[in-house]
Amino acid sequence: MNYFELYGLPVLMKVNSSEIKQKFYELSRQYHPDYYAKADESRQADVLEKSADVNKGFKIFQNTDDTIRYVLQLKNLIHDEEKYELDPEFLMEVMDINEELMELETGADKVAVEQCLLKTKQLLTQIYNDVAPVVENYQEGITSEKEMLKVKSYFYKKKYLQRILDKIHQIRNIASLI
Repeated sequence: MNYFELYGLPVLMKVNSSEIKQKFYELSRQYHPDYYAKADESRQADVLEKSADVNKGFKIFQNTDDTIRYVLQLKNLIHDEEKYELDPEFLMEVMDINEELMELETGADKVAVEQCLLKTKQLLTQIYNDVAPVVENYQEGITSEKEMLKVKSYFYKKKYLQRILDKIHQIRNIASLI
């Protein structure tokens, strides 16, 4: 049983957070181990596993990127330790930003750091806008594999950009100490 089935939801890439929260509370009560203290060991183990799955599912559904990753995994489109090849045009844009950041690490110019941040966020917005209709309107059995592969590309690009954002955050922290 996957988390969507557990929560009684259709497979979606973008879930309704208030609906998820409501389902989480319902399922948490339903599978709370304390209610099964007098049940046999097998039933207690089953409930404990369900309770853990409710929590794991909730954690995934709280983050759109994690939900996208989960759906891509359900569709066997991404795998742990996969070496995904990003398109060269994207890599060139990212390489330019990385080069700027390497220069900033030695002497953090706050204005230049903010410019790198802006460029990265703009690129992030651009790559999301390319897949937003698929992510926001995903329908099981209707969304094509070609559209899903675009989402896969977005997912890996976003991971790459997140590392850059983390690096910018680190440089900003260093710059604030100077």
